[in-house]
Amino acid sequence: MSTSVLDMSMSLDGYIAGPNDEPGNPGGDGFERLHEWGLTPEGEFRRSGPAGELLGEMSTNGAVVVGRRTAEQVDHWGGDHHGTGVPIFVLSHRPPGPSVAHYPLVTYVTDGIASAMVQAKAAAGDRHVHVIGAYTAQRALEAGVLDEVQIHQIPVLFGGGRRMFDVLPSQVELEIVRVIDTPDATHIRYRVRR
Repeated sequence: MSTSVLDMSMSLDGYIAGPNDEPGNPGGDGFERLHEWGLTPEGEFRRSGPAGELLGEMSTNGAVVVGRRTAEQVDHWGGDHHGTGVPIFVLSHRPPGPSVAHYPLVTYVTDGIASAMVQAKAAAGDRHVHVIGAYTAQRALEAGVLDEVQIHQIPVLFGGGRRMFDVLPSQVELEIVRVIDTPDATHIRYRVRR
């Protein structure tokens, strides 16, 4: 059975994007700092060590659920999320623009997060569903359809930007499943308690 996993890099003060996060500056000022843990000095994804193993886990997803804002800021990853070739389900309140017709793996879901998750899990089969974005994660937690949270805690304080868990309807209990501590980040995986 598929598991839905929010997988995000986050500053110590809770930001997943820096100030000035907008279409011309996706992720905002300083965004790249949140992802240095997974990149070589040449800007390639790490293939070995703890970072390589974590990135390898992430690349085995069977589907992606993402919010419209995030998907459109990166032009839907050109229709293929980091070369994984898996379906991308975009949570939205309105139908997509015409450019999405060029991306057969991208489906806009306008009837809520629960529907998006059901579709993504069906597409993923026994692989996990990669959940991306603050709004999407908050809605998934609210609807009770997010199974796990993996945070890559970066030793930096942003002081501003877009927070991961800014608005939640109620307290959410988590169980720590795994902690991997490295000089670049502390990777904490939680299971959402129901």
